[in-house]
Amino acid sequence: MARTQGAAKPKVVFVTRRSPRHQAGALATAPDACDVVMLSTPSRAVLLAQMAEAQVLISERSGVVDAELIRAAPQLRLIQRLGTLTHDIDIAAAQQAGVAVCYWPVLGCVRVAEHMVMQMLALTKRLPEASAAAQAADDWGRPSRRTDENIFAYNWTGRTGIGGLCGLRIGILGFGEIGAELARRLRCFDVESIVYNKRRRLPEQAEAELGIVYGDAATVVTQSDVLCVLLPYSNQTDLSLGRETFAAMPRGAYLVHCGSGSVIDEPALADALASGHLAGAALDTFEWEPLRPDNPLLALARDPARNVLLTPHTAAGTDSDEPDDWENVRRLLAGERLRYRIV
Repeated sequence: MARTQGAAKPKVVFVTRRSPRHQAGALATAPDACDVVMLSTPSRAVLLAQMAEAQVLISERSGVVDAELIRAAPQLRLIQRLGTLTHDIDIAAAQQAGVAVCYWPVLGCVRVAEHMVMQMLALTKRLPEASAAAQAADDWGRPSRRTDENIFAYNWTGRTGIGGLCGLRIGILGFGEIGAELARRLRCFDVESIVYNKRRRLPEQAEAELGIVYGDAATVVTQSDVLCVLLPYSNQTDLSLGRETFAAMPRGAYLVHCGSGSVIDEPALADALASGHLAGAALDTFEWEPLRPDNPLLALARDPARNVLLTPHTAAGTDSDEPDDWENVRRLLAGERLRYRIV
């Protein structure tokens, strides 16, 4: 898909995995001063041929940008990665060629990662139960007194099982841009470990930078105190997390889910929660959306003691202030300082 604006205009090669509908949306906001060629998962030969006259390469979230590709683009001025994972870009080759390299955070991914941290904190601190207890205003068997530095009633409702993230083992199934943003945010909580699984393992340098360790899917499931599910939907992942998965999780573990909805077998999850094998679950996506009244997780979520938190697929936020993917291209053309520049 291309929008031709004339041979004299700077050529931008945009490599993406977006669907045609989303490609059209990206093209609609592109600078009029550019000739944009949108390539959907192109072959190496096609990409090399298109780079011959390119001044800008936009690479979305992943895709090898090596020295050969940079040499094939003698007019190249900017490599713009949409996302923050840049381990597959040859930074040294770009620097030697005088090509700027920038990343660009995907705000929706950042917000989902923030949401998952909220889910984990809510579950480990048993927030639904604690909040309901605080609002009950019952007679807790003690008089209410005005507090000061010496007078207070810590845990006056007698809650148990309230903890936190410090020292826990975190597992991430499905690791892309959201997983990277999540790993960065978990570092400040002093968790014991972050073990991830994805189809293609990251390079050791990227793992070290993110503070993560690779494990097979079985290891992630069986050795995580909190299992974070970010799996995309496919024929292979359809309802792939079911009774066997939940039984294999450590007793008392938590599950948080912001991956594709139909990955989780929700009746099986409800049984694992009702039995007490799992200590809690938080989900933002579901097999059927909007939620149907017969979803077995609803009854559990309405009982604060069950420690189940459901949100209506809002993890990525609702504001329309997503950063402009084209801002650095505009800055380049205007001779302005580039944002999120690496070299």
